[in-house]
Amino acid sequence: MARVYKSPSKRNKTSNSTVSSPIVSNENYAITNTVKTNSDVVEKNEIFGKLSSLSVSNNIIDPTIFQIYFESWHLELKDPDFKAFKNIGVVSEFYEFDVFERIAADRAAHQDDVWGALSWRFGEKTGMTGKELKAQIAANPGNDIYFCNPYPQNEALYHNMWVQGETTHPQFLEISKAVFEAAGLPVGDLDLLMPSQSFSAANYFVGTKRFWDLYIPFIRRVMGLAEHKLSPAMRDLLHSSKADRMNAHGGATYVSFIVERLFALFMKTAGRKLKAHKLVLPRREAELNVHLKLLREMKDMACSTRSPWLAACWINYRNLYLNQMHGAEWCQTYLRAITPASISLP
Repeated sequence: MARVYKSPSKRNKTSNSTVSSPIVSNENYAITNTVKTNSDVVEKNEIFGKLSSLSVSNNIIDPTIFQIYFESWHLELKDPDFKAFKNIGVVSEFYEFDVFERIAADRAAHQDDVWGALSWRFGEKTGMTGKELKAQIAANPGNDIYFCNPYPQNEALYHNMWVQGETTHPQFLEISKAVFEAAGLPVGDLDLLMPSQSFSAANYFVGTKRFWDLYIPFIRRVMGLAEHKLSPAMRDLLHSSKADRMNAHGGATYVSFIVERLFALFMKTAGRKLKAHKLVLPRREAELNVHLKLLREMKDMACSTRSPWLAACWINYRNLYLNQMHGAEWCQTYLRAITPASISLP
């Protein structure tokens, strides 16, 4: 049986609330898909229909969006509303961020510039076309940064993107903590329960010059301090391909996986005065089952109300779901690692 939540621990010395994290056993629980949620009301076709009917307003700048290609055959998949950005033969641990730096340097004189540089797999991962992306930007003018998360299931199942990384990159929380300490970042954020609105992945950004002028130096400062202050052993780990154990990313090091998760922290610190809009991905949303929708809503409510009790309920429900979907062996390997001893609420 699952260990039930009894009472929250005392508040810590910061403004965050904390609660002990219950861990469920590895028994098998039957989970059905019979519940309806409020998020089921809006049909994905209706959303895309409205977005597609929008045109870029005359009073905002039509963004320049590059699509990065690493092989010549990637051009066959280029979206007609994007501009091709040749990156053949360029080797960098920073992947897309390296492209951001080069484009920013080239466009430095454009004071009213709005641009982005996206992966050649953008359409595949997001289910969105360039026309639909620009329509959403046009429908939400006045923001400094437009971003998205192609993996909304992670918003339901994990405290934050740092914890999620532990399931895909060995020793991820260990190296992330070392980087945070070296760069003077709040280590407590690694355990922070974050709302879905803060989740971002894959570096899918379209931003103003104001955004890029803050974001690029922030990333360089963090990673520069890490490079300088990490112990030799941790520095070697940071630059090792152990991060890509399945070789799904061409032997990528921890650098790129850490950089792509720093966005939420940037928005809390150096970018706190920027206006941000999270893009809707209807086709990815439609792939969520009823439990993922409920889990995400529950976690968001726990964050907005700062309720330790509701956070504990989310943990129990989430652990039951993972046990059912991934099985006892997966849970034995990861469940305790991705469930901090206490949860900090924003």
